Amino acid sequence: MKIVVDFDLCESNAVCMQIAPDVFEVRDDDFLYLLNENPDESDRERMEECAQRCPKQAILIED
Repeated sequence: MKIVVDFDLCESNAVCMQIAPDVFEVRDDDFLYLLNENPDESDRERMEECAQRCPKQAILIED
């Protein structure tokens, strides 16, 4: 599984960071950083939640 973020859409709302702080981080510069673009398959449910709850639908999961 690979996580892809469309940074043109992303508004750094940090919803994903609240769900998966080990994968997503919004830093002091107000930009989202992808800490792990290939999380373990056991994290799929959390990654799907991040993608679904993203206000701008900027997170995609590729298999």
